[in-house]
Amino acid sequence: MSMMEKNIPVDFDPNAPGINNGCYFGMPFTPEESSLVLFPVPWEVTASYGGGTALGPDAILDASMQVDLYDVHNPGGWKRGIGTLEMDDTLLPRSSRLRQEALQVMSYLENGGSTEADFVQRRLRRVNKASIELNRYVYTESKRWVDEGKKVGIVGGDHSVPLGLMQVMAERYPGLGILHIDAHADLRKAYEGFTYSHASIMYNALQEAPGIGSLVKVGIRDFCDEELETARTDHRVVQFPDHELAAAEFAGESWQQVCNRIVERLPQQVYVSFDIDGLSPDNCPHTGTPVPGGLSFREAVYLLVRVVESGREIVGFDLCEVSPARDDEWDANVGARILYKLCNLTLKV
Repeated sequence: MSMMEKNIPVDFDPNAPGINNGCYFGMPFTPEESSLVLFPVPWEVTASYGGGTALGPDAILDASMQVDLYDVHNPGGWKRGIGTLEMDDTLLPRSSRLRQEALQVMSYLENGGSTEADFVQRRLRRVNKASIELNRYVYTESKRWVDEGKKVGIVGGDHSVPLGLMQVMAERYPGLGILHIDAHADLRKAYEGFTYSHASIMYNALQEAPGIGSLVKVGIRDFCDEELETARTDHRVVQFPDHELAAAEFAGESWQQVCNRIVERLPQQVYVSFDIDGLSPDNCPHTGTPVPGGLSFREAVYLLVRVVESGREIVGFDLCEVSPARDDEWDANVGARILYKLCNLTLKV
């Protein structure tokens, strides 16, 4: 019996319905007892289309009670401990207030306004300052747990939130590879004037986490000329866009062969950044910016499994952009299952 198994309460039944004790999947572990710590960050200030991703961490928590704990790719993996950090209750109301200011900026720009207007500049300063503070919070909290020997997974929130964790992991593992599953390239510089926009996460990661050795992007199908130029001129960026994945399938290449090509471009230590809209929209119909195409649930899971089966190690991850609907828990249901798969594959070392 492992040390972690000894910490399992005798009255915990992994076969019983999950009990919402404030921990994802109803796990009976504190963060201190766990090998993997989940870090909920309910933040969506710069979401530029649909909203609701700040409600993702809580919605995924509720849906996770329905996830059976047996995982075919790592049976018993949960016994190593999956802990949940207590959510900072100040983040959601702060995100909601600042989002209203950000929406005013977006509306003004969409109607032909300029980012140089005083009206816009005041709001940009407030939002950008708050984003810097959030990044510092995520960095500091993530580093604390990584320094204690834990792995960390962030549950967003929009895709701007994991920058601090990416910085921590790139410092810890120079040459780190990021596997980026997404519908969007996220390589825009200060999109709409917001330095830390959700549309800029990978641009900022490349700029502010210099330890990143490669950025392998899978399923991308929405991008602009500026992003293509950034990808072309930065040798660390490797793209497997959606149209090329489709062409390979239509030409008869198996998904296994495609996944092998993707995995070959990754180094030994891998950080997974999973935007739920990397999946086809039938899996996440309410995500902020859905795009036709994308990976099936099974294709995404198979790719993640191939990463680990290749001998590579997932050292951290984020799951972002899950946006629940008031009368439909499907998005959260899919998100909870992607989250559990990420947890078990991260624990499989």
